[in-house]
Amino acid sequence: MSVLIFANGEINEVEWIRPYLETATAVIAADGGTRHLLRLNHPPDIVIGDMDSLPDEVRPWPAAVHTRLLVYPPVKDETDLELALLYAAENYADPLLIFGALGGRLDQTIANILLLAHPGLHGRAVYLVTLYERAWLVRDHTEIHGQMGDLVSFIPLGGDAHVASTTGLQWPLQDDVLAFGLARGVSNVLTPAPSAAGAAVTATITLHSGLLLCIHTKSSSS
Repeated sequence: MSVLIFANGEINEVEWIRPYLETATAVIAADGGTRHLLRLNHPPDIVIGDMDSLPDEVRPWPAAVHTRLLVYPPVKDETDLELALLYAAENYADPLLIFGALGGRLDQTIANILLLAHPGLHGRAVYLVTLYERAWLVRDHTEIHGQMGDLVSFIPLGGDAHVASTTGLQWPLQDDVLAFGLARGVSNVLTPAPSAAGAAVTATITLHSGLLLCIHTKSSSS
């Protein structure tokens, strides 16, 4: 079970999202993210934002399907996605899955990624999800569950990240540093142990200190 949050970025194909909707605790649209749910013909439980990015063809739909609107003034310090995330974190205990966070304006895309480090989300499981990728913040330890050949990248945020150890990676890290501003942690590969059976892999990374953005990309065969 998870809470789905739809931002106003780009989602080219939406049908892959349906299985997530079937098991969702709640579905939240951040303003223009409502358009993705209209394509799926799945009304959100709530639309949050200043309503300035709802396309004309989408604007009547939330009221027609009796969706709750939480309207904010257009002049505010938070983005609509930020408001939606904070609402979800306050009202639900399940993991938060964000769809439509990428694409569109570059400033919005970068801000959406950095929202993973929002103080109001500390200690919560929050993921950016695309058709082939999932991204989340690593503060101490994480596991990556995938298939042999999947890519995994570790990008330091806010400074250097000091890595204690990793497992299940083609290029292991042991008492090492991933320096902020360098691309060294990009495009590692999930690799099973020699004694492992099958293609499923669980990799791990443990930090001494710092923050990492972890991005797991499924291989074409996954």
